[in-house]
Amino acid sequence: MSEVVVSTRIRLARNLSDFSFPVRMSEKEKLELCDKVSKAAKEIMDFDRIDMQNLTKTQAVSLVEQHLISPEFIAQPVGKTLLLSKDKTISIMINEEDHIRLQVIKSGLCLSEAYELADEIDTKLSERLSFAFSQKLGYLTQCPTNLGTGMRASVMLHLPALQKSRAVSRIASNLSKLGLTIRGIYGESSEPEGAMYQLSNQVSLGISEQSAIDNLKNIASQLATQEIKARDRILNDIEIVDTICRSLGILKTARIINHTEAMKLLSNIRLGVAHNLLQTLSLDSIDKLMCDIQPASILQRYSENELSVQERDIKRADYLREKLN
Repeated sequence: MSEVVVSTRIRLARNLSDFSFPVRMSEKEKLELCDKVSKAAKEIMDFDRIDMQNLTKTQAVSLVEQHLISPEFIAQPVGKTLLLSKDKTISIMINEEDHIRLQVIKSGLCLSEAYELADEIDTKLSERLSFAFSQKLGYLTQCPTNLGTGMRASVMLHLPALQKSRAVSRIASNLSKLGLTIRGIYGESSEPEGAMYQLSNQVSLGISEQSAIDNLKNIASQLATQEIKARDRILNDIEIVDTICRSLGILKTARIINHTEAMKLLSNIRLGVAHNLLQTLSLDSIDKLMCDIQPASILQRYSENELSVQERDIKRADYLREKLN
């Protein structure tokens, strides 16, 4: 299943009953809330505290590229704090759309395990903080679509064969009828770079966490099965196999490469690794490269100063040659 399902994420939205929603809070109130939630969280486990206003734009965007925070979180950084576990599998965004966005990320398809960890932290936070909750509506959130469980569960899928057969748009239409959505790797309105797609639940009201998880797990498994069958068909084509092998050759020798081309070629290589066409690489190493070669991550790795687009593309090619040779 890991050849298709890259990672699992559980996100819980919570608000404190003694504060207004973030959109109505003053800067002073936001800073007060950051301190209050940070204190409660650090009584549970050892989090690194990152106050967003202290980061450069490059550092902030790099966190988005690592899927540790949302793109919305880096706008207007004053009064926003990120709490991050040492292994970066747990993050808490304070004062995003809601007071608390608790997120757990794990490799592969492990929705139940990720939820159990998120639920454990959520329970311990609720013992220290007063969450806004209604017996009728469930957890109260700034956006009505998050009312109820306040949970968004998602899986990251690598779907190159279904993308090539143009089946994803048809699948997306059917999924909406099941209360699910499929998007690009950075969520709403983002493009599916490198044939990577994010499948997540849309409904949080009137459904239990377990039901949402079971539904998502079932659909993810079905999509993975469809993708494998589609791969079996296209991998019988020598031109497809040649494209996969040429992709590795290009990345091992290129001197300049933009982000879009690099993601496409890495997607080809990941397909080859998953089906033993390329045996010297691992899926984990390719997944890491896909994250590392994102624009801000390349900037942060090589220079905090602004690079031209061409200079950044040269650095990206240098990094890929170093890691793949």
